Amino acid sequence: MQRVFLRICNLVKEHSAPRPSQLKCGPFCLTWKQPCQKLHNLANGSSTSDDGADRFGVACLNGHLEQDDKVNNFDEFARDVEKVYRILRKFHSRVPKLELALQESGVPVRAGLTERVLNRCGDAGNLGYRFFVWASKQPGYRHSYENYKAMVKILSKMRQFGTVWALLEEMRNDNSMLITSDLFVVLMRRFAAARMVKKAIEVLDEMPKYGCEPDDYAFGCLLDALCKNGHVKEAALLFEDMRMRFEPSLRHFTALLYGWCKQGKLMEAKHVLVQIREAGYEPDIVVYNNLLSGYAMAGKMVDAFDLLKEMRRKGCEPNANSYTILIQALSKLQKMEDAMRVFVEMERNGCEADIVTYTTLISGFCKWGKVEKGYQILDSMVKKGLMPNQLAYMHIMLAHERKDELEECIDLMGRMQNDGCTPDLCIYNVAIRLACKLGEVSEGVRLWNELEASPFSPGFDTYVIMINGFIGQEGGLVQACEYFKEMVGRGLLSAPQYGILKDLLNALLRDGKLELAKDTWNCIMAKGCDLNLDAWTIWLHALFSSGHVKEACSYCLEMMDADVMPRPDTFARLMRGLRKLYNRQFAAEITEKVRQMAAERQVTFKMYKRRGERDLKEKAKLKQDPKKRRARRQHRGGVHGKATIL
Repeated sequence: MQRVFLRICNLVKEHSAPRPSQLKCGPFCLTWKQPCQKLHNLANGSSTSDDGADRFGVACLNGHLEQDDKVNNFDEFARDVEKVYRILRKFHSRVPKLELALQESGVPVRAGLTERVLNRCGDAGNLGYRFFVWASKQPGYRHSYENYKAMVKILSKMRQFGTVWALLEEMRNDNSMLITSDLFVVLMRRFAAARMVKKAIEVLDEMPKYGCEPDDYAFGCLLDALCKNGHVKEAALLFEDMRMRFEPSLRHFTALLYGWCKQGKLMEAKHVLVQIREAGYEPDIVVYNNLLSGYAMAGKMVDAFDLLKEMRRKGCEPNANSYTILIQALSKLQKMEDAMRVFVEMERNGCEADIVTYTTLISGFCKWGKVEKGYQILDSMVKKGLMPNQLAYMHIMLAHERKDELEECIDLMGRMQNDGCTPDLCIYNVAIRLACKLGEVSEGVRLWNELEASPFSPGFDTYVIMINGFIGQEGGLVQACEYFKEMVGRGLLSAPQYGILKDLLNALLRDGKLELAKDTWNCIMAKGCDLNLDAWTIWLHALFSSGHVKEACSYCLEMMDADVMPRPDTFARLMRGLRKLYNRQFAAEITEKVRQMAAERQVTFKMYKRRGERDLKEKAKLKQDPKKRRARRQHRGGVHGKATIL
């Protein structure tokens, strides 16, 4: 017995110091959580192995030591990250003062800090980029591969692709060993998401210039990115062109099959299934689940259940994802009883339901107003030892929001905290939006402050919710402007999101706050936002509609100095207003500049002027005809609806 005890002590000594490999992704980490899977990716099955069970004994001791070290590092980083984040928010638009403040902050730049700061900045990518640039200048510090990868993700998400290429060039000059295919995969995915298919394909050709040869993995990721973003035809053509360069694999076929199923083109998907067998591959669970998802999305439930039987005949037993796809499809058709039958059959066949399955059921019940049943599923999920994720709570939050139940939303957030699931940005967005909708703006501010104190940062949607809340409140325009300026300062306002700018400027000018409106516009110009034609048109029309014709003309001249030509209807409105004011000097100056810009763009001034008058007449008719006006509003609502949360 004593000999056994001494042997255990020696083992503890030998394994007590955590190894670097264990700190990164050790197989014994006790704090591992199952990643949340989105419902629209249910078709992508995954297999996990339980081989960690034999190595449980000594690993448990190491796990505790590593966990203690991580907690200490977290506390140390948390203070510095918050300090840096406050400095970035305060001085981000004044680079010299920002660098001086960071220098005097006393925060040492070290490994791990930069990545934490980038995560803390969230959607405000310009804040993270400012810190990234400053940190690279500090003596004795060099960015790690993880920092570069995080920065590439942030910049490409902001669609600052030129800066990304410049960053890759810098990496090639400083340390080309850091350049891997993963960095180019990030670029491919972002180009594909931005509908820039040619640019995404060109990344494959640019890789050798940076010492990184395209491999099967990179090509597979490119096909996957194109198919997931709706460019299946281009992906199929690329696949055929590259057959000699990259040998077709099951992964390539699966990406194409997923793309065709997502677009509802099941004939093309079946053709890919034939190609898989011709290439000598046997369809696996992922292929079957993708096809199953295609049938389910098309509403062909009979074919979906037949495919489930075929899977069993072929020896490919359906997994939790297979059943979840059917449950999700039945939930969309409001057949919750049938969905529960599939759930019962799933358990009867020995297939245990996972978090995604339970979340799908909760979603279905909450969508059709059965919130109590959703809570029952949530409770049964917890009893089985499964921890609900953010999405499970989110469906219940949305159900409460539809019923205007703010107190229930707050209570649910409290339950999340007690269950060890910290509410994320989407949860806070729902609660804040409901508070503002019900006129409880003070409660919205309280939730905002709570969000700021959490590990998450307010995003663009959060700012829009708060600004609209203050616009709708009497005497809240000043606070709305403050939130708007803060949003602009954090770099969250971009060209496609100028709807909130229009609402704010119109509200300010209707209330007679011209100087405050000018101050808001000057803030946008000072922060270097992308002032395109839409932004200028919003500002000019807001001024003109409020009777500030001279100010509108002054800003119109400023716009043309920036080489932005006004729209024909904008020019026509300004000319009409100047005629009423008998201001010929302004009219002559604007007309002359418009003539010059039209000539540069090879447009005749007469045609430009005629089109402006025609557009004004059409808008006047729309205002007089209520049916056309209603149809136009519905069209705008469909195109420019409020941003989805999930």
